[in-house]
Order: sequence, then structure tokens, then C-alpha cells
Amino acid sequence: MTRERTGMALGAGDRLLMRTVSQRRGALFLLVGSGLCGTIAVLLLPAALSRGVDAAVAGSPMAAAVWVVLALAVVDIVTEILGEVLRARLVADTGAELRRGLVRHLVALGTRRHPFRPGDALSRLTSDCAEAGGAAVILVGLLTAALSALGALAALALLDWRLAVVFVLSLPPAVLLAGGHLRRTAGHVADYQRISGELAGRLVDAVRGRRTILAAGIAEQETVRVLRPLGALGEAGRGMWRTQSVMVWRAALLLPAVEAAVGVTAGFGVAAGRLTAGELLAALGYVALGMGLVRSAALLTTLASARAGAARLAEVLTTPAPPDLGLPAPAGGGRLEFDRVSVHDDQGEPALRDLTFDVPEGGFLAVVGFSGAGKSAVAAAAGGLLIPDAGEVRIDGVAVSALGPSARRAVVGQAFDRPVLIGDTVGAVVGYGGTEDESRVRSAAVAARIDDAVLRLPEGYRTATADAPFSGGEVQRLGLARALVAEPRVLVLDDATASLDTVTEAEVNRAIVTALPGRTRLVVTHRVAVAAGADRVLWLHQGSRRGLATHETLWRDPAYRAVFAEAPG
Repeated sequence: MTRERTGMALGAGDRLLMRTVSQRRGALFLLVGSGLCGTIAVLLLPAALSRGVDAAVAGSPMAAAVWVVLALAVVDIVTEILGEVLRARLVADTGAELRRGLVRHLVALGTRRHPFRPGDALSRLTSDCAEAGGAAVILVGLLTAALSALGALAALALLDWRLAVVFVLSLPPAVLLAGGHLRRTAGHVADYQRISGELAGRLVDAVRGRRTILAAGIAEQETVRVLRPLGALGEAGRGMWRTQSVMVWRAALLLPAVEAAVGVTAGFGVAAGRLTAGELLAALGYVALGMGLVRSAALLTTLASARAGAARLAEVLTTPAPPDLGLPAPAGGGRLEFDRVSVHDDQGEPALRDLTFDVPEGGFLAVVGFSGAGKSAVAAAAGGLLIPDAGEVRIDGVAVSALGPSARRAVVGQAFDRPVLIGDTVGAVVGYGGTEDESRVRSAAVAARIDDAVLRLPEGYRTATADAPFSGGEVQRLGLARALVAEPRVLVLDDATASLDTVTEAEVNRAIVTALPGRTRLVVTHRVAVAAGADRVLWLHQGSRRGLATHETLWRDPAYRAVFAEAPG
């Protein structure tokens, strides 16, 4: 992303922040209120101290002035403590709301083609949400500092208009200093966050493929690839610190210069009899309060980071998600149709090309082909996990993409070669998204031939998932049970039994047919036995249909037989 693109996106990010913060109006109003009370107390404190000093110099009673000072100090302390609590609560709630929205939208995007890789999405979900969540608090801090500066200016004017004039002359350099800092920082901050996301994406890819990397003996080369963005990241970081250092030393010169100018003017006022000694001290206190806005300039860097983070979140949230028409499950027995379906991968290369076929009700279609032929794309499209770029996938005459989530779950059951076990207990893993009924969970596990393994666990189906030492084949059978638990009319199995031995796989297939008779099945496989047991075989090559016939018919072609020779074992 270029800096120009980032700058354009900041408007969307700002609107996102305003919408999110508006949902926390109560906490925001309390924070602003406590900040105003604290600011008023702090502005009154120099005047109270001034009266006390003048009373001491004149030998008058000081008790009343001391009690006023103590009361104002207590108010300042209480409002500061309350402000800290409210700031923490607002940052946490805003960040959580941003994360919820981002997760919902990423899930809605599904597996359709979009530019947000897992590592980049994780970076946005963690650091960007955290930084954007603090934007409202930063703005309140800057607002409080600005009000303190205006109040200090008014107090100086009441003491002596000459003091106010001297102070006002210092404001234009301070404003120019802050504005220039914000402009210079914004681009560096956006670059830093973008490159951090790219680095996270490369790291996640490397972790996921660590076994392949080690097996290929290219750990050093992969390390270089993962760390390649570090140079650009360092340059963006150095740019941030350069602008920060310029701001710091200029502010360090500006503050004492203004204090000295006001102090000298106040000294002449004391000598001329316009001001008292106490008012001289008050003037110096108001200058310190007034210049607090300059001392808060570090918040501008944080604000730039928060806005850049919000812009990155807005990039995701403004990416159109596929429409959810929410249609109910249609009547029928599970007829599956692919009508001129084309799909492109993340690089824009065709994964499926104008694919047309159908599986009748209760039919069994095996999908075979070399690696990269498009088998998993067929399975994903059949289950609604992947929306075709062209054409349509239908079940019983209704587009799968038009079904609501619950309807799609009831119609299609899906199992994968590497299922992820989601759920606190083994029973919750099997019933995930389908049912909590223990009898149905148990029936699905029996059909998937995993029931015996579960019952051997210390607490059976109530065993914590983290405490269940399942093998790869057992994990696959749990995923298969999860697909069966809703008793869908169409089963889509993407190499879901690849880790099972041939005998167990045959038992599982027989159990599925017995438990769910008449179900339509689409099975991606590398095994001859599975293809031979199917009604028909869809033979894919480079995303296109090379053959659609019985296994016996296709077996006559040496190229078809070579597909199975590629498979391990």
C-alpha cells in the first residue's frame, strides 16, 4: 500500500472510529466530565497558591487558603484516578468491539479471493485493533490539554494582559510544530504497520510449512525470505523516531523560552507594583499548564498510529463480503449440480475452468486428479466455502451460496484432510455447529468409527480436547463425525479418510452408508479402492474436466492410472 492510498483510507478509518466510539458514549462522557473537573481544579490551584503566598508575605491567616489548596488537590487526584479507570475501560471496550467486527467480516469473506493473508489479518486483529481502540482516549487527552492551555491563557490575561500577549506569541510556533510533526509521522507510521503485517504473514506461512522447509533443507533461505521486510521496517521505524526527536528537541527549546519570557514580564510587573509575589508564582504555574499542550505532542504520534491502524481495519471492513440471502433449505434428496463453474486462486490463476457436472440424489462421485488439479476447489465450492467467480453450484435447484448458514449446515456436511478440532470437549468437537444432543453425537462418532477411541479417554466425550491424545487418523475420524452429526443430505469429503488404513477406511464408508442411507456423496480421493466404489469418477486436470465416467472405463487410460501412482502409498 502506498502512502497516498493510506492517506485516502484514513477518512474511512476515522468514520470507523467514530461509529465504534459512539457505542461507548456513556464511558466517553464520563471521561470527558472527569477531565473537565480535573482541568478546572488544576486551573484554580495556582490562584489558590497565590493567595496563600500573599497571605504568608503579609502575615495574614493562611488557614482558608491552605484548605482550598488541599481541596483542589484532592479533586485533581480523584479525577485522575477515575480518568485512568475510564481510559482503560474505554480502550478495552473499543478494541474488543473493533476485533468483533473484524472477525465477523473476515469470517463473512470466507475463502473468497481477497488480499488479507493469515499473518496480515492477525496483525490487524491484534496490534491495529489495540492501537485504534485508544484513539478516543488520545483525543480526550489532547482536548484536556487544549482546554488547560485556553484556561491558562485566560488566567494570565486576568493577572496582566501583557503576560497573555507574551504567551499568545508562543502559540503559533507550537501549533506549527505539532502540525508538522503529525504530517511527517503519519506516513512513517502507516508504512511501519503495513510492513509489520507483511512480516507477520511471511512468518505465519513459514510456521505452517515448517516440516516442508526442514525436509527440503532450506531453513536458511526461508529465514532470509521471512526477514526480508526488516530493512524497510527499520527504515520506517527510524523515520518515526527522527520526526519524534525533532519534535522533542524543538519542544525542549520552546518551553523554557516561553517560561523565561513570561517570567521576565511578570518580574517587571512585580517591580512596577502590578503583580504580587504570589501572582508571579501563579503566572509561572499557568505558563506550565498552558504549554502542557506542547508536552502532549507525543500523543500525536500515538494518534497517527491509531488512525493508521483504523485505516487498515477499514480496508478489511470495506471489502465487500458475498451476499447472505439466507434462503431456507430446499426440499429434495440432495441433487448436486455444477453449472459452468470457474474459480480463480489468490494470484488470479484459474483453479477451476468452466466445470459442469451433476451428482444425482443418493449418488456417489469420486473426484481425482494430480496435485493442483482443482479437487479441493470442487469440494469447497460444493460446500459453499468458496463462491465461484462464474457459474453456480446448486443443491436441489438452489444456489449453495444463497443458503443461510444454518440451512447450509443442515444440507451439506463437510470433512477435510486436516480438520481443526474446535470445542472445549471431545463431545463439543463432534457436535460443533450441528447439535448438542449427546445421542446424535454418539451415533455420528459410531458411524465414523471413533466411538471406541473416545470411550477409552478418562471422561469419554466430556474429556477436554487439550487432554485427548488423538492420532492423525483419529483426528480425521472426529472431523468426519462432525460432518455426519447434522445428518446432511449431501456429504463432501475432501481427502477426509486419507490418514486411515484401507481396512478402516472401508469400514467407515460402510458405516456411513448404513447410518445415512441415500445420501449424496462427493469424495476427493487419491485411492483406487474409493474411486472403484464410486458410481462415477470426475477426473480433473488443471482445473478442467478431463473425464467423467465409471472407474472401470477411465482405468483403460494410462494417464488416469498415473493419477493414483502419484499418491503416497
